[in-house]
Amino acid sequence: MANPWLKKNPFMSMWLSTANRVAGTLRGQATAQVKRQVKAAIAEAISPPAPKAKPKPRRKH
Repeated sequence: MANPWLKKNPFMSMWLSTANRVAGTLRGQATAQVKRQVKAAIAEAISPPAPKAKPKPRRKH
């Protein structure tokens, strides 16, 4: 008798294809976010510090 677990199952195939597509999309979004964060961190590390704002003088009444 043939093993029923080894038969082709179109519903399982569709489900796995969808799951793989979702996983690929999430992986791509996560990779892009990491790249943006690394790029921002590097830009912040090599850029000169922003000048400090001078306090405004108080007006006398």
